[in-house]
Amino acid sequence: MSYNQPLAERMRPKTLDDYAGQQHLAGKDSPLRKMIESGRIPSMILWGPPGVGKTTLARIISNTLERPFYTLSAVHSGVKDVREAIEKAKKQQFFNRPNAILFIDEIHRFSKSQQDSLLSAVEQGIITLIGATTENPSFEVISPLLSRCQVYVLKPLEKDDLLGLLYRALKLDVAMKERKIRVTEHEALLRYSGGDARKLYNLLELVVSSEDESDIEIKNDKVLEKLQENMAMYDKSGEQHYDIISAFIKSVRGSDPNAAVYWLARMLEGGEDIKFIARRLVILAAEDIGLANPNALLLATNCFQAISMIGMPEARIILSETAIYLATSPKSNSAYMAIDDALELVRKTGDLPVPLNIRNAPTKLMKDLGYGKEYKYAHSYEDNFTQEEFLPEEIKGKKIYHPQENTREKETLAMLKRWWKDFYKY
Repeated sequence: MSYNQPLAERMRPKTLDDYAGQQHLAGKDSPLRKMIESGRIPSMILWGPPGVGKTTLARIISNTLERPFYTLSAVHSGVKDVREAIEKAKKQQFFNRPNAILFIDEIHRFSKSQQDSLLSAVEQGIITLIGATTENPSFEVISPLLSRCQVYVLKPLEKDDLLGLLYRALKLDVAMKERKIRVTEHEALLRYSGGDARKLYNLLELVVSSEDESDIEIKNDKVLEKLQENMAMYDKSGEQHYDIISAFIKSVRGSDPNAAVYWLARMLEGGEDIKFIARRLVILAAEDIGLANPNALLLATNCFQAISMIGMPEARIILSETAIYLATSPKSNSAYMAIDDALELVRKTGDLPVPLNIRNAPTKLMKDLGYGKEYKYAHSYEDNFTQEEFLPEEIKGKKIYHPQENTREKETLAMLKRWWKDFYKY
């Protein structure tokens, strides 16, 4: 194997026994492994963060089953490429030979028309589709295609998995064996790999290649030093994906438009998926701004729709406008806190009965049993309001929503006090 290949590529496992992590999928007696070993696999979507083995698993499946393997990247391929791959797969169908595997990396980036072009081939068994995605396939893969695929979730690699990969590379890789490498501290390697095998190997290779000596000791400070020296390269290739999105979110939450736009630029320059950024802005609008400025959610939702239609480079302007608007909006997490408190209350109290007065009463029997009896129709009262208990008897009077100290929710609190009197007295 060529030394010019990255360490991650040189160390890519060839069999399920060498495959790290994902024991729920590749471990002994796991359902997927049993299917692979039986020679019969469904079309599937592999969903998980970067560097956890999606592409590797697809290649292992192909090698194990000895099937033709065609691969496309959704970033660089169009409908024409998909059709050409399907035509090649058709030509492989003879003498009852198993169908070819078509692997599509980053399938979430395929448009609807590109995904539609796969449907017929999947249905007819011309190909077995294996798609890899870092995004929730429920949002990014069209329903007809998703319904014909089994979704398998891959998890970030754990500490023991990463350490196993680290020492396996030091022991087996030809280039690494030429040096005497001792890992006396591994915390920085694991911290900055973030459960991503590719990051781990890239960082290990970065540290080792920067040393002239044949005897190398890897310690935390050395890893951090080399990381700082190569920060631009590291960011550009998306290696700090989770750290940078965290910085972006915290900057918007902290009402700093300057930092928000800076981290946005870092993500765009690093090639981050614009839909991923826009989706985070929608979540931010609901979680951190919420009822202090409900228009924030409308703007963030429109941002997602707009960038999906426009694409880059113009999408950068829409994302910038939205990030600045959210960063400069008043903040409230009252809705976020309220639903979490309500969920916790439901878990503690179970399925409490609905009070009789607010039950539906479509039949005479239900009416005779008291369903809907004495229900007060709010619109029949002054100001379209009258006090009535809507919670189950066991948690009667429980306060879940707590307005916060911002202009809009102060107005909301005043209205609640006018309606509910002392109940909303703080």
